Parts: sequence; C-alpha cells; structure tokens
Amino acid sequence: MTTGMHKILIVGGGTAGISVAARLLRKGHTDVAVIEPSEVHYYQPLWTLVGGGQAKASTTARAEASVMPKGATWIKNAAAQVDPDNNRVICVDGADYGYDVLVVCPGIQLDWNRTEGLADAVGKDGVSSNYRFDLAPRTWEFIRTLRSGSAVFAMPSGPIKCAGAPQKIAYLAADYWRKQGVLQDIDVHLVVPTPRLFGIPAIADNLDKVAAGYGITVHTGAEVTGIDAAAHKVALTPVGEAGGSETVLPYDVLHAVPRQSAPDWIKASPLSTGDANGYVEIDKHTLQHVRYRNVFSLGDAGSSPNSKTGAAIRKQAPVVVDNIDAYLAGRPLTASYNGYGSCPLVTSSHDMLLAEFDYDLNLEPSFPLLDPTKPHRAYWYLKKYGLPFMYWNLMLKGLA
Repeated sequence: MTTGMHKILIVGGGTAGISVAARLLRKGHTDVAVIEPSEVHYYQPLWTLVGGGQAKASTTARAEASVMPKGATWIKNAAAQVDPDNNRVICVDGADYGYDVLVVCPGIQLDWNRTEGLADAVGKDGVSSNYRFDLAPRTWEFIRTLRSGSAVFAMPSGPIKCAGAPQKIAYLAADYWRKQGVLQDIDVHLVVPTPRLFGIPAIADNLDKVAAGYGITVHTGAEVTGIDAAAHKVALTPVGEAGGSETVLPYDVLHAVPRQSAPDWIKASPLSTGDANGYVEIDKHTLQHVRYRNVFSLGDAGSSPNSKTGAAIRKQAPVVVDNIDAYLAGRPLTASYNGYGSCPLVTSSHDMLLAEFDYDLNLEPSFPLLDPTKPHRAYWYLKKYGLPFMYWNLMLKGLA
C-alpha cells in the first residue's frame, strides 16, 4: 500500500539532493519530496583540513533542517529498495512512496570491510581516516603527536569521492612536521593505485615536485590490501597489470581510505550497472537512466565517469533539473553535462593546486590568470573560506 505519492521524489538529502530540490522549487515545481534519514548535513570537503589541523570539525556540520529547501516535503526515512517498474521507493520501515520522476542521489557507501583489518584498526593506535566526521579530528591528533617513525598515506583502487583527499593529507602532515623540525625523522610513504599522482601529466609533474620536496616515497600502481594493527604493518599489493609481489610497510601513523561503491540497495536494484561498484546506470551527458526514462541520477551514486566531487554536482544539478523539465513536457532532453570536475589539491598549509577538467581531461580553469597546473596561495583561501561560503549560501539554495 502506497504511503505517499509525489510528482518528483529525490532519494538523498546530501549535496546533490538539496541542490536539485532547491533548483526545482525555484523553477516552479511544487510537489518535490526528499527522502533523507540524517538530522545532520556535512560539508565533507573541509574534513581534509580538519585532519590536517587547519579547521574545526564543528564548522563542517549543520542541521539537515537548516538546508532543506522551504517548500520541499522532507521524508525523514531511509530508502531500502526501489521498484522502477512500478514507480515506487520502499523505505526501511516499509513505507512506500510513488513518483512521476525519481532523482537518485543517496551518495556513496564506504566499504570498510573490503580492506582486511581496516574496520577493526581505524580510530586507534595511529590509524585514522578523514572520510568520516568523527575520525578526521583523530587524524590530526595522530599527526600532531608523531615526532619520529613511519607514516603511510594510502588510496584504494576504484572510484572514490574526492580522489585527491588521500594525498592532500600526506602533504599537510609533511608540511606540519617540517615546521615542527621533525620531518627528517619521519619516513613518509604515499601509496596510490594509479600510474601517477594525477591523470593530467602537467599536474602530475608538479605533484611529483611537491612529494619530492617533502621527501615522500611515492608507491604508484599499488594499494594497501591488509592492515596488521598488532604489528603496525600494512601489506601493499600491485594493482591490475602491474605484477610484482606483495610488500610490507611499517607504520606509526596510517591514513587509510576505504574502498567505495554504490549503497547495497542500489546494487541490488534494476537501476544498477550490475558490476561490483553497482552505480545507477545513466547516460553520462543527460544523467537520465539508460532504461527507465523517468529516473535521473547525479552525484557520487551515478555511473557517469567524472571525478566524484561537489564541484561535479554543481554542474550536474542544473542539467538534471532542465532535463526533468523537458521529460515532463515531452520534449527532447537537450541539457548536457561535459564531465566537469574540480579537485582542490592542498599541497601545504598555505598553497593549493586547483585541478578543473572535463571527461576528456581537458583543463577547464575558472581562474585563467593563474596557472592551473601549479599550487597558488590564492587557491588556499578559496578552499578554506570561499568554497564553504559558496556551498552553504549559494549552492544548497539553488543559486550556484
């Protein structure tokens, strides 16, 4: 039995869901509902700075009620199942909502258990992760108190949100240790599954210089596959075709990032791509589902091959809203997303490199006067002050 029926139903009240809801209401849509169980809304991009001792965790959290657009119906529930053949979403408590158009943006799932030993190790004995609100301050605690030994910063294979975050914290930590005069006593390792530190050669060249400047040993084409917390060691395994054997690194501080995928209920649904990551299968330009024409998806849960960042959502949200308008009016979908993503790569406590690019890895700088392949101090202020201001005051209100 259907609990409620809505013209446009949005699953997820994170960056994507709130941005789309705000834009739809501004366009005159009156029946917009958002399914979101959380009482708190987080500005996650700042968690890197929290872990690096440059921001307070409390500044990244606000009440969900404060960001829910006025005029939207907030369904305080968690989606558990979607039945797109019958235009229904079923929640964990059995409540069942019908829709004319569905927007799927529940975010990404952190799969802590897919790395052996990670779930048990994280949060204590030097192991932390900036990918959780409660753990980012622990990262800073472990970095701040380390005076000698070994530090490992690791990135997993597969799509993750903010792919630059695993290396940004390495640079912030090394910068802090240098200022403290202890960097020469700490053996710093950065482990990435990719062939280089970034997919755009000019940017990778400059990140190589940053890492070398700190004396960081970079392990490319590898990932941490196991953590032995008792022995304070991690196992490194070559990724893909790299070949080679497993190696072991000791650590006193370990910043670990879990593998990530679509939420399990999405993976199990007809909306899924059907592979291990199980994202919502959409056209990468229109963001419309490839099989269900009244379903759209954006943000981290969508299958579009862009970097999973808030900046991508900022460009995706207007496309989804325009294409919903077109779909409801029976017009062809003309709005198109070009894969724009932005990766603010913090390289010290006062510099940042702002990588902006499209699907084809063409650079798309918002500030053409600054060389987009190099770190700049101006970008640091943008990261710490400008982007959070824009997020809370413009983006979530459908104005940017």
